[in-house]
Amino acid sequence: MFKTRLMSGIVLVAAALVLIITGGEVLLTATCVISLIGMYELYRVCKMERTMAAGIGYLAAVIYYTNLYVQWIPDSMVYVLGLLILLLSVYVLSYPKYHASQVMAVFFGVFYVAVMLACIYQVRMMEQGAYIVWLIFLCSWGCDTCAYCVGVKFGRHKMSPVLSPKKSVEGAVGGLAGAFLLTVIYGMVFRTQMDISTAQIFVMAAISTVGGLISMIGDLAASAIKRNYKVKDYGTLIPGHGGILDRFDSVIFTAPVIYYLAAYLL
Repeated sequence: MFKTRLMSGIVLVAAALVLIITGGEVLLTATCVISLIGMYELYRVCKMERTMAAGIGYLAAVIYYTNLYVQWIPDSMVYVLGLLILLLSVYVLSYPKYHASQVMAVFFGVFYVAVMLACIYQVRMMEQGAYIVWLIFLCSWGCDTCAYCVGVKFGRHKMSPVLSPKKSVEGAVGGLAGAFLLTVIYGMVFRTQMDISTAQIFVMAAISTVGGLISMIGDLAASAIKRNYKVKDYGTLIPGHGGILDRFDSVIFTAPVIYYLAAYLL
């Protein structure tokens, strides 16, 4: 199991390297596809992955990603309200085909998966985005790895006994410290290419620390949804890891955090 998980992790990292370094339409398209798969997994948990309502969710995600490229809809509220009105129309006109919770799940899924993951592309398109975008993974996957290592060695106090019994407070602290240190090292290595000062490197590290904290919330949120619906994993697409949402649960939360903090602080 460990070997399978390790090999899958290496493939994921390699794929992330290729896609993010390439950027542009390639990254946009790949992120859209990943989002659609993640939405399918979420809707499957809600037992509605192949319904008309779910189809509206998939279409809404494609429209959102297309709009990031062509800017058809300048006002985001038009998109939000349009989607909500359309979903409620389907709910009413097909009543009682859908339960209210299912319609809410479709609306939730568009933003929880597609919109939040799209921030990876948005960070990549920022000035210095080719370097800043890696903070998303340093404070999600990096934090998670450091938390695991510290937790296995020193973990004593449970962080969330019900949702994730194996996670410890000590591991969480180790993960945050790891995200900070990894970002400092990353900033020092690429400071010439990024043309940043030492102070800015520590700002980046602080951003990663906040992102690391939020990544833990994202991880636990995904676990909470699975427990509500009594499923172990969202899927089996990634051997040793589960589905897209099982592997990207923390990235989903950290991507928008890095996007907005970087936009205002760097």
